[in-house]
Formats: sequence, C-alpha cells, structure tokens
Amino acid sequence: MREKTLERTLGRTLTAAVSRGPGDPMSFEQLTMGVPRDDEILVEVRYAGICHTDINCHHGRAPTPQPIVLGHEGAGVVLEIGARVETVSPGDRVLMTFMSCGRCRTCLTGHPAYCPAALALNFLGGRADGSSAYRDTDVRGHFFGQSSFATLAMANARNVVAVPDEIPLDRAAVLGCGIMTGAGAVLNSLRVTPGSSVAVFGAGAVGMAAVMAARIAGASTVVAVDAVGSRLDLAGKVGASHTLLAGDDVVAVLADITGGGVDFSVEASGHPVALTQAIDGLGTGGACAAVGTVNGPASPSWRALRLKGATVRGVVEGDANPAVFLPELLRFHAEGRFPFETLISHYDFTEIDGAIAEAASGVTIKPVLRIGGRS
Repeated sequence: MREKTLERTLGRTLTAAVSRGPGDPMSFEQLTMGVPRDDEILVEVRYAGICHTDINCHHGRAPTPQPIVLGHEGAGVVLEIGARVETVSPGDRVLMTFMSCGRCRTCLTGHPAYCPAALALNFLGGRADGSSAYRDTDVRGHFFGQSSFATLAMANARNVVAVPDEIPLDRAAVLGCGIMTGAGAVLNSLRVTPGSSVAVFGAGAVGMAAVMAARIAGASTVVAVDAVGSRLDLAGKVGASHTLLAGDDVVAVLADITGGGVDFSVEASGHPVALTQAIDGLGTGGACAAVGTVNGPASPSWRALRLKGATVRGVVEGDANPAVFLPELLRFHAEGRFPFETLISHYDFTEIDGAIAEAASGVTIKPVLRIGGRS
C-alpha cells in the first residue's frame, strides 16, 4: 500500500452513463463529485463489468429509482481517501464490490451478503443516510456503493479490495459480483468436496465461475447444462467434464452419469424449469445452491427431496466476505486455476447500450467497459 495522503479536491467533474428511464438509451452526462467522507474512497474508474443486475435495474425490473448511475463491477485507481481509511492509499489499484453496513450481526459474523441493510445500500441510490456524493443534481449514485458506469466512483472502505500489480484491471473488475457469486456458491455455500459430482445449470458468467470453482474444489464430475451449444463448448474448456443441452431428460441423464444423482447442484440461469431440475437431479444427501433470480414458479418433487435428505439453499453474492474471498480468487487466477478471462468481451464506454443488449441476449458472456486510462 502506498503512503497515505489526505488531499481534498473540490468539485471534480465526471462523465457518467445515466439510466433515466426503463430501457431508454443511456444518457452521457457531466456530473460533479464531492469529497470523500471519513470512510470513503474516491476511485478513478478504468473498467467496469456489466452484470445482469445492472440490466434488470436499467429496465425497471428492480426497486431502483431513476435517474441513476448504475454499475457495480468497477476497477480503477484510488484518487482520494477519507481520514479513517487504512486499507488502501491514493495510487493503489482496486476493484469494487457490493456494500454492507459492517455493524449488524450478519456482517460481524462474516456474512455481509445477507446484511439487513443490503437492499437500501445497494439498490436505492444513496448512502445509508440517503445523501449523495453527487452535487447539484437529481441523478442518484452509490449503486452497490459505487455507481461505476462513470469515470469517477465514490466507494467505501467496506467495498474496495486492493488488486496486485500483476492482475490486469479489466480482469479484476468482473470479480466484484457475478464471478464471485458463482465461485462462492461452490466454495463458500455448498463447500464442494474433492471427488464429488456437481451440476451447474446456466453457463453464463455466474455458471462458468461455478464450473471453474468446482474444479478448484476437486470435484471429479462437473456437468454444465445450458441451452446454447457454444457456451457448453467453452464450459468444457474451463472445467466441465460433461456438457448437456437443456431439455426434459436432464435429470435422467444426470442420474445415469453419476449413478443416482449429483452431490451438488448450482442453479444460475434463473429459469424455473432449471431450478426444478437442479433440485430433482440431486442424489441422496445432495445440496442445491439457488443463485439465479427465478421469475415464475418452480415445481420440484418435494416428497423426493425429503426422502433423499437433500437440501436447497438460497445464495446471494456467493456468501462472500469480499475482503477475504476476493484475494483468494485473485490468487487462484494468478496460479492459472481460475481462467475467467476467457469469458470477457471488451467494449468502449460509449458502446454501453450495445454491450447491455448483447449481454441480455446471451451473445456476450461477460462484457467489460473500457472507461478510463488503461492499467
């Protein structure tokens, strides 16, 4: 960490992609940023990943007010820090992740993803007290404690993690939400064991991360299920031992591959049928991590689930403590064990609308916006 300084620059101007109406084209606007509070960190954003949560909020499918600056997978360089920030200094390279209060029992026991204040802190467009770091505007910020679809982001000591010099910032950016969620579902929530079998439903960014993490955990059988053949091809390259096209026979095929059902499953597609199959495809004593946002009813065989002694667990943000888990993922990547860079497609900041459309359609697995200078 570089030497700590407490310089203050009033009224920095930033360029932001503002979401002003459900599904409307992003509006590029000039905003003014205030100075960091004691626990805040001003970051010059270099890259930002696009997550399906950004897309859902942009299209009005979440309780996020507009106009707002979205973006919650940012990475960049620290410009200024508050008086109580001890973890990073100006000049440090960082990635940003979700926000939590840090004071409740859930946060204090190492599970900040389930913080009771998480909805307000991540989705409602303001600090905990409702204020904004943006000055003289109706545009909201602080989305997931960062609003990184902008050249500057006001983050917090709780949601910033230092990035080693050998890790490119465009890669570090995508760890803040989706990749962390998939990997954490396997390593933190399910605690997949060596020699076990894992089925991952949905081979998007979250599902691909789960496939890679299952290999890190030592699973011997890793099955990827998706409706898109090209995604299954890539899943095979990053760790899947078997790939299955989504269909009515998935549960039977899983039973055939494993001799009765998988030990673990991850549902990362958000489709009700996939959640049903992820549960019904479990073997005796199996466990399913429900990660995707399911729109519609799922109908698993609860009687079979009970007789198998199986469990289903909801998972948010991979049940990760970012300060601990993200450095682990960076280490796995540096060791060549977590090749998530294969999922990334780059777009210029001005191409954000096209990047969102291609992510929503499935053309792109993990879009990353080039926002500032390269690093």
